[in-house]
Order: sequence, then structure tokens, then C-alpha cells
Amino acid sequence: MSDRIPVEMYFLRDSEAGTLQARLAAAIVRAILETRARPGTRLPSTRGLAESLGLSRMTVTLVYQELISQGYLETRPRSGVMVAATVPHRRLRAARSLPGQTALDWDRWLAGEVPRQRVIRKPSNWQDFRYPFIYGQSDAALFDHNAWRDCARRAWGTRDFGELASDLYGADDPMLIDYICSHSLPRRGIQAEPDEVLVTLGAQNALFIAIELLARGDRLAVTEDPGYPDFAETLRRANSPTTFLTVDEGGLNPELLPQDTRLVIVTPSHNIPTGATMPLPRRRDLLARAATQDFLIIEDDYDFEMSYLAPPAPALKSLDHSGRVIYIGSFSKSLFPGLRIGYMVAPKPFIARARALRAIMLRHPPNHLQRITAYFLALGHYDAHIVRLRGALKRRRALMEDALAATPLRIAGAARSGGSSLWIEGPVGIDSGALAARLLDDSVLIEPGEVFFETPPVPCPFFRLGYSSIRDGDIAAGIGLIARRAGELAEHAA
Repeated sequence: MSDRIPVEMYFLRDSEAGTLQARLAAAIVRAILETRARPGTRLPSTRGLAESLGLSRMTVTLVYQELISQGYLETRPRSGVMVAATVPHRRLRAARSLPGQTALDWDRWLAGEVPRQRVIRKPSNWQDFRYPFIYGQSDAALFDHNAWRDCARRAWGTRDFGELASDLYGADDPMLIDYICSHSLPRRGIQAEPDEVLVTLGAQNALFIAIELLARGDRLAVTEDPGYPDFAETLRRANSPTTFLTVDEGGLNPELLPQDTRLVIVTPSHNIPTGATMPLPRRRDLLARAATQDFLIIEDDYDFEMSYLAPPAPALKSLDHSGRVIYIGSFSKSLFPGLRIGYMVAPKPFIARARALRAIMLRHPPNHLQRITAYFLALGHYDAHIVRLRGALKRRRALMEDALAATPLRIAGAARSGGSSLWIEGPVGIDSGALAARLLDDSVLIEPGEVFFETPPVPCPFFRLGYSSIRDGDIAAGIGLIARRAGELAEHAA
């Protein structure tokens, strides 16, 4: 008689989402993999499993039929349902070490690699906190899930599947490229041909590719302080000499650029994290200096859609007449961070080199994800989403400012056109890292400011408050808790 999988191995997890049939199918597959069941191992009868789990026999029957079609199960005459010989995968439990095995000296193999020093850390369970003042997370209530699901069905349909299932050998989805060229870029005043655009796995991937191609040990790079930590870390990984220029209310000041500058990385629309916006005269000055001093500019325009108080200023790329600006945009901030779809715009020779580099890294971003995004954009769902998002952010920005006005906390920076975060300075003597740690007990999340500085002040009183994912009704209470804890730290420091 064939072996059987113990009946206690079949259980439904309360934490799993989906229909009852989907959860049962997951439980059966999990039992097969966890027990490393051999082909021919018998499963309970539909009646027996239904009675064991308190389900209907029809539910079990439908799940068995589905798993038979997937190759996990099979039936044999007078033998019932059993594990198929074609089961797609079995989990193997390998011993952690073998007799006589010695530890490898990874420090020797990794010598010369520069560890990341400045990292923005966000708890993976941030949704469990009542007051999540963190930046870059989306509010699921604002997203049209039905529209996204419809776009996914279109992308997975017969008409599109044959095209998207193939390897594009470094090319991008033409439908997405067309939308970027005809809609997204013109909104920023940018005109580009398809061979001047590269789709990337988010803005971070675009940044890495650009720095990998342009940074050299003999090319001085300049970026903002405070600024996005990944600018500094990516330059550090490339062994690039780097100067950090302090930003003011107008962002980076071109007058302070060293004469031997060869590469500038900047966020002119909304500085990270202060929100400072570079005024038009500075933008023109920066471009003029790029021409006379012969340097290139990487423009990260990550947040331009979040402009609900005033129209966004022209992108640097829209003012660039000599092809010195490499423009980086992203849909991840405006849609949802897990999307990881960004793009880079630059002259054709640069994009050709960038495409070749991307091809040996990851070939191209997933075709179907590009097509789903393209449908969402082309069918008008994206514009409707942006309208909802801007309305919610405008309302929350006003609530944030009203709540902060009644506290000793000072808004040290905010994007004039909108944005989704505020740069805050706490009372003299407090450290925002200590404040963040103390606030965890109050179910409050803030982002300490130390990580944004190359050489942070000690103690660092600055921190960032995001408002893209916190509920309107929780803002005032959350700000009150932050102010109270900051006051306690200030009294202790005094």
C-alpha cells in the first residue's frame, strides 16, 4: 500500500488571503512539499478530508481537480488521488554543514567592497502602527484595485500574451514607451523619441546605471546635503570622489560648485528630505555652468506628480538644449512603491549604453508588469488616481500644518508645490533617533534625520514626517504624541 501524508499536515492558515478553495489548495501543496512526499503517496478521500477540515465535499473535489490539472496530483483506478510524478517542486532540507566542511573566508573574497553606511530603514510591519508618519508608502484606500485588476486581465489575455511572453532582448514594452513619450514627459516639458527612453526597475535602478556609466575616480561628483542617502552610497560604491553641498531654501546653489565638477546629482523639484525647490534662475544657472565647465547632470524628478498647491517648476531636462541632463522618473511613488517601474531619459548614445548595461544585469523589467502599467496609464486610470491622491495629500498637508502650529516643533522644510512629507526640526538638544525609539511605544513611526546628512549634526534634531499613508483622523493625535515626547527629551537634555 502506498504511503499517506498524515492528516494533520492539512490545515488552513488564518493569515492566508484568498478564497476557501485557494487556501485549501495552498494547504495541500504545502503538505506535499513539507513532507517531501514521493510520487504515489496517497491523499485522503474527498469525503475524509472534507470531514477532517469541516469543509464541503464539493470544495475538496474542486481543489483536487485543480491540482490534478496543475500536475501536483493524479488519479489511478481503484487507488484514489495521489501525489503525481510530475509534481513541480519538492522542498529539500539540506544539512547546514557537512562533515569536515570549513567556513569560507568571505572577508577575503569581499575585500574592497564598500558596505552601505547610510540606509533609510522602515519597519516591514509599519501598517501595524497607528501613526505611521513614514514617507513613500501608499494608501491602499486611494488605489482603484478593480481598474488595476482589469488592466492585468488585458495584459494576460490571448491578444497580448504571445507578444509579452517572449524575451525582448533588452527592448521595452512599446505601449509603455509610447505613453511615456506622448504623455508623461510632455507634462514636464520634455520631448523625447523612443530610443531616448529606457524603462528601469524603479528610479534606484536608473540611478545605479547612470552612475555606473558616468562615475570615475578622476571625475568629481557633487550632490546635496542633506540629500537622498542612496546618491552618496552609489557614488561611494563607484569609488567616486564626492563633494556634498549644503542646500538652502532654494535647494542646491550652483554658485558653490567646485571648478573641477564633472557630475551633479540633484533633486530640483523636491529636495530629499527638505522639499526645497530650486527656482528657475538657479536651474538656468546650473545648466549654463554645465556647458561652460563641461559637466553632466543627473536629475531625479521623483515626486513631480505630487504638486497640488502650485504647478511644478519646469524640469531641468526641459530647459536642457545641449543634452547634458540625464532625467530619471518613476511611477512607483505615484502608484505604489512595490511596482518598481521607472524610466530614464537621455540622448540616444547614452541610452544605448545604458540599455546594454541593463541587459547584462536583468535583460529588461518584466514584460507583463510593463504592459499592465501601460494599460493603467493609457485607459485614464492613472490620471484619475492622481486626482484622488492630490486631493488626499492636500487635505493631509493642511491637517499636518495645523497640528504642528500648536507645538514647539518647527517645519524646517516643505515643498512649495505640495509633496507628501515635511522636514521637521525638534527642540534644541534632542536627538531624533532617540525620539523615534521612544515613540515606538506610542505606536508612532517617524524617520530620524541623521541618515540624510553626510556629516549629521550631533545631536540631530531633524526628522521627516510623511503623510501619504496615515489616516486623516489620526494626524492631530499623532503629532501631539510626537510633540509630547520631544518635550520630555528636551527637558532631560536641559
